[in-house]
Amino acid sequence: MKLFIKTVLLIIAISNYGIAQDDSIFPLGEKAPNVHHTGDVWLSHLSAGDSIFDYNIAVAKFAKGAKLDWHKHPKGQHLLIIEGEGLYQERDKPIQVVRKGEVVKCQPDVEHWHAATPESGVTYLAITGNQRTVWEEKISEELFQSVNVDSIKQKITEEEIINLSKDKWQWMSDKNVEILEELFHENSVFVHMGGSWGKEREIEIIKSGGIHYKKADIHEVSVNVIGSTAILLNEITLLAVVGGNEVTNPFMVTEVYKKENGNYKLASLSFTKLLNRD
Repeated sequence: MKLFIKTVLLIIAISNYGIAQDDSIFPLGEKAPNVHHTGDVWLSHLSAGDSIFDYNIAVAKFAKGAKLDWHKHPKGQHLLIIEGEGLYQERDKPIQVVRKGEVVKCQPDVEHWHAATPESGVTYLAITGNQRTVWEEKISEELFQSVNVDSIKQKITEEEIINLSKDKWQWMSDKNVEILEELFHENSVFVHMGGSWGKEREIEIIKSGGIHYKKADIHEVSVNVIGSTAILLNEITLLAVVGGNEVTNPFMVTEVYKKENGNYKLASLSFTKLLNRD
């Protein structure tokens, strides 16, 4: 519990600091000898665990291409990414790309490794249970260089958009106009069978119940990411209440999302009715 509370407080502190300025508040520390890692790593030990505070706190700065060996923490570890972009993998699981502002929870006794990417350095704050790390085999250079960071990031983005779209259908069903106002871009366009309009009218229609998007059953979904724009295609069966009448129709729904200030906004939502569907 102590570790959890302190972790939350540190996450808040780091997040607030990141908004305020770019320079690191932590010292660079000393360059670590290459015993359990490859490449250049600097460590700054901020706080050592004791009988009262049962965790250690350190900052690690990895130059691009630097990577740790496989290892595990008997009492677990939190990694708060405070700069750059890195990699993280647990045994027998896919490699993840981790970025500034994200938190990684390394569960107790779970084998894993983390690193900078081949093209970018990474800095993180590590909060580690007060028990020695168990080190294992090295990461092969062949494996490390074979990591396709862009492909991993693409998959992460696709999953993010798919989940956001699913949430949107629920928010529309719940008539949660407050969160929809945040999601919809100011210049968003909505295309229905009966016409097209902008954000303000769509919000009012949802709020008043002019169209109640009661339930969307999703059959197929695909995402195409082009730079900061994501285009999602949803094949759905939509149960809606329109003008007081309950209707069910099959649609191909095209959703366009635009990333602004780190968040995706819905820029366009259009319905195309599918013919010859049961």
